[in-house]
This record gives sequence, C-alpha cells and structure tokens, in this order.
Amino acid sequence: MRFEVLSKNDMIELSKELSKAGIMNKTKEELGWEIQHFIMIKGRYSELVVKSEGFDVIDEKLGEIQQSFEMLMQKWQVGDEKKIDELFDEVDINRLVVLSALIEGGYVVGEEKLKLTKKPKLDDLVIELRFPIDEVEEFLDELEEKMNAKLITEFTFVKRYYVEVLEVEKELIQEALEIAEKYATEESLVDAMFVGVAKSALAEIILEMVKRKNRKNELIEALLEREPIPIEGRREKVNIYFDEEALEDLLKELQSLGYIKVKGNRIWW
Repeated sequence: MRFEVLSKNDMIELSKELSKAGIMNKTKEELGWEIQHFIMIKGRYSELVVKSEGFDVIDEKLGEIQQSFEMLMQKWQVGDEKKIDELFDEVDINRLVVLSALIEGGYVVGEEKLKLTKKPKLDDLVIELRFPIDEVEEFLDELEEKMNAKLITEFTFVKRYYVEVLEVEKELIQEALEIAEKYATEESLVDAMFVGVAKSALAEIILEMVKRKNRKNELIEALLEREPIPIEGRREKVNIYFDEEALEDLLKELQSLGYIKVKGNRIWW
C-alpha cells in the first residue's frame, strides 16, 4: 500500500517515522497532472441576467456577484487606494470576479495599491463566470446556444510524492496507517487502508494454504476457487477479488519479504 503526501519534506519525514517503527518502506516521486473542465460564460452583467432566465445555477451565481459588488463598494470610494488585504477578509471567488471586471473595465488601476478611479455600475461590468461542468451538463447545449458558453480545460503538471509500505502483517499495516495519518492525503489514506487490509488478509490465507499445497499451480488454482474472499467486520464487509497474474505478483512480494521461497513450481516456507 502507498500513501500520497503533499511535499517532498512530508515524504521524507513519513519514511523516517515508518523506518523508526521497523516498517519497511520506500519513497517515490513522479510527474503527475490534474485536469479540470469548466464552462465559461462571459458578458455584461445586465445581459447575463436576462439570458440566465430558466438557469437556476447561473441566476444564483449572479445574485452572489451582486452581493459581492455591493459589499465591495460599501468600503471603497472613488479616489481611494486600497491594498488587496483591505478588500478581502478571506478568499472570496465572487469578489475576485468583481475585482477582475473592475480592472478590465478601467475602473481600477494600480499594482501594490488599487485605486478606484470612477464609480462603476454593476450592469455595465463584463463578468466572467466559471462553473464545473458537472453543475451545468444537463443543459449544456442550451447554454452554448443562448449564452455562448465555452468549454475551458485546465491541464496542470504537478509533482507527486509517495511513500510505499512494504509489509503484509496486520499489526505493521495498522501501525503504518496510524503513523501516516498526519502526513498522507485523506483520499490516499482511505485507499491505503483498504489495500492494506485486503493484502494482509490474502497474504495470511496464502501463507496458511502453502503449508498444505506447496505446488504453485495447485495453490493458485485453490485460491481462484475461493474467490471472492470476504472480510467481515461488525458493520462492514470487504470482498477481495484477484486473478492469476495478481496472485503471481503477490507470491513474488512474499518471497522478497522473506516469507516464502519460490523456485519453478515449488514453494518453501
């Protein structure tokens, strides 16, 4: 099982803690990517209000934009210069949309400090709205036709950092999960939990069965006949599925960890 962490430093620290606990592990860095799809709608606020009739998601967003505009104007008078942190108490996407529209429309100038040069009217501002595609996909064709909506895809290269645990014993798996809690991403921690539980359960069954069936082909055949292998808890049940190639790989892993020795069709333990 492996954990994904958010930085190289976290990767190193997690690996160190696991090693201190006697848990074999290895680190890995790889280039990954993130893909996000958005629907972008752009136009004068007054025009968008008219065209948004019948599209509740867009109508609601325009209402939020109006509130952000009004709140921003309450604390910003013509001629005033403001730092960004004076305009934003916290990250506010809607207020960022309004500010971008003010800059694009020539109402705001400056870099370190922003100056409001003239009083804007919300209806005249050119607003750019973005929606995750799953929020509007049911009426996407209508948006393209009525509001000239465009599909925007953002592709970002990112460096990913992982720590892989090279253990199959239940106790070590559990300890690794506890150590990784403060480092690993929540998604990878959940995935690792299921992987660790499933792998340790299957490894335990293999090590028990190999005492009776020390021919690799017979062992694999017997395991395939038992598929799926269930693990039942008090309120949950996990079914473990596998194929012949997966079993071959697990036998190699158990051999590398010193639990068994495989040579040809024979297995020693």
